[in-house]
Amino acid sequence: MYRRWGKRVFDVGLALVLVALTLPLQLLLVVVLAAYWRGNPLFWQLRPGYRERLFWIVKFKTLRHGPGTDAERLTPLGAWLRRTSLDELPQLWQVLTGQMACIGPRPYLVAYLPLYTARQRLRHQVRPGITGWAQVNGRNTLGWPERLELDVYYVEHLSLRLDLAILWRSVIYLMRGTGVASPGEATGRIFTGTPHDPQ
Repeated sequence: MYRRWGKRVFDVGLALVLVALTLPLQLLLVVVLAAYWRGNPLFWQLRPGYRERLFWIVKFKTLRHGPGTDAERLTPLGAWLRRTSLDELPQLWQVLTGQMACIGPRPYLVAYLPLYTARQRLRHQVRPGITGWAQVNGRNTLGWPERLELDVYYVEHLSLRLDLAILWRSVIYLMRGTGVASPGEATGRIFTGTPHDPQ
């Protein structure tokens, strides 16, 4: 029952509360970032969502345009936004429109789709989330096979109890600001595929 309709009610209700609580902060960040970037404060990128349907994810901009690695293009303000996860706030509106959920597997790059094993593709059987089971169990410090397996675990064990556990652990992660980057990286490592399908 929770999977069929309770999950959507939970996500919309939580998003409405969070939008109400963070709206002044979101408006302030729009003004500050528009001045900082001298233009659009938002970053849009095509990502695969529910059942691998593509949608435009939106975040507050953290990287400079131009050549270079993420580490080279990441600004001090952008690093702070990522560490606090405030760059993800615009996605609350995408929860309300049905493109995302508050809790679910993170939507990764379109280029990763053909690299997934059959089991890893199961992560797209639910709406992508702002936070998820992998994010509260190591986030970008995890290796890709482990991270994707945690996503599949979430899909297979979806429940209100699990969502509440992820929500609580997300608050703790936000307060600590940990797991934002892979070891030795500014953000996360690139996914290049899993050598063998565990099934």
